[in-house]
Amino acid sequence: MYAVFKTGGKQYRAAAGDQIKVEKLEVEKGATVELDQVLMVGEGADVKVGTPLVEGGKVLATVVEHGRGDKVKIIKFKRRKHHMKRMGHRQYYTLLEITGIEGTAAKKAPAKKKKAAAKKAATGEDKAPAKAAAKPKKAAAKKAAPKRPQQRLSPRRKPRKTTPSLKTDRRLKSWHIRRQAVVLVTVAIQTRSTWV
Repeated sequence: MYAVFKTGGKQYRAAAGDQIKVEKLEVEKGATVELDQVLMVGEGADVKVGTPLVEGGKVLATVVEHGRGDKVKIIKFKRRKHHMKRMGHRQYYTLLEITGIEGTAAKKAPAKKKKAAAKKAATGEDKAPAKAAAKPKKAAAKKAAPKRPQQRLSPRRKPRKTTPSLKTDRRLKSWHIRRQAVVLVTVAIQTRSTWV
């Protein structure tokens, strides 16, 4: 006989005589523990599943020892930041020896229903509905969906602008203004030389 029970936020499957490490329980060494959160009890093919717990289900165990598990190493590291932190952790546990399981497994369903179904099949009472159910219904003809125009795989390109953009427009204006200033200065210099 085995049972699935819950303790310390975890689920365990155990049979009588098994030793299991569970999360730390505040119980003295050698004491008897009664775990009442039994989710399932089974024996061979007979299984009783609770909704969510099995009524009257208990797992009896004795505390063998308390201890700490293997060390888990933790490293926190951030590159280029001159940061690395090393830590270790050892989880506390309680070792339990399962002494007994209370709660009965489900009994086999009575075979009366199976026998009645076998008699009906033998006499032929059930044949007429089976023939009616066996005939498939004809599906209505589906209407053809209207064809959609084929879509382009690539999006259409936008037409090029014929007018220059604002940036190029500003550049052109400033270039023209500078050009005009240069022309005016050269004309002034030339005219002065003629005056003298």
